[in-house]
Amino acid sequence: MEHFFLSVFELLTGLGVLGIALGLMIEIIPSEIVLGYGGYLISKGEVGFLSATVAGVVGGTFAQLFLYWAGSIGGRPFLEKYGKFVFIHPKHLDVSERWFQEYGPIVIFTARFIPVVRHAISIPAGIAKMRFLPFLFYTVAAVIPWTILFLFLGFQLGENWREIKQVAQPLIIPIMILIILGAITYFVFDRKRG
Repeated sequence: MEHFFLSVFELLTGLGVLGIALGLMIEIIPSEIVLGYGGYLISKGEVGFLSATVAGVVGGTFAQLFLYWAGSIGGRPFLEKYGKFVFIHPKHLDVSERWFQEYGPIVIFTARFIPVVRHAISIPAGIAKMRFLPFLFYTVAAVIPWTILFLFLGFQLGENWREIKQVAQPLIIPIMILIILGAITYFVFDRKRG
């Protein structure tokens, strides 16, 4: 399986910004790796920061749109049968459905920064037939900072871009905590108003 990932990654690395977008769309390689490599390409002057950011946002958004449509059209049975091919397992569906039912549409933004939930949260949004424009808005709002952060880290690391997960870990945990605290605050105030 690792050989397959390396083959796909090697194919994508020769495509520049198109490779960044495609790598994020097919979601078989973690977005941190794809974007980290994109940052490395920026550091070498092979792609521009703006074009890499646009490619990252487009690719990351389309990946989530595919999952949203899969949830909307095929529902949970379809995803239980075929989700394994994009590394989505029943446990991911269970957690993301619980989060979506409990917290509603805002979780589309907050969950993007939380492991396990982040790549599956679009599915319950599709199953619940969440309105498309709010879904798109929350998705893009989360994909932009994620893309910029990992492109920047890859740029800073340069030749050492493969270390991106270790370098990002100390940054992601505080971001996750802030987002979760912000979401809790939002829900508390929202319920008090309701």
